[in-house]
Amino acid sequence: MIPPVRSTIGTMKDSNLITLRDAPGGTVISVKAVPGASRDKIVGVLGDCLKVAASSAAEKGRANASIARTIAKAIGVSRRDVQIVGGMTNPRKEFLVAGLSAADVRQRLSDLD
Repeated sequence: MIPPVRSTIGTMKDSNLITLRDAPGGTVISVKAVPGASRDKIVGVLGDCLKVAASSAAEKGRANASIARTIAKAIGVSRRDVQIVGGMTNPRKEFLVAGLSAADVRQRLSDLD
């Protein structure tokens, strides 16, 4: 008998695994981007990153903008409070969430489940 395959994607209960760091003016969050998905959504935790799917293609920053909107909506901040600060063309990105501490961001992410 073949054992069931376990997904490597954790739920938001695993939000304590996400790399967050306090930065001047807010918190930097590590994100694994998945462009070209069927819809914009937070998928869960992948390793030390928040995995976010974007329906936009990875062209001209469209997927990055979709991911920023998705994060902002999920944690209850304005879209302008979330901006990309690293990994513009890389699947692994960093976004700054302005005005919130790492503890606040972690709590809001854990509340998503």
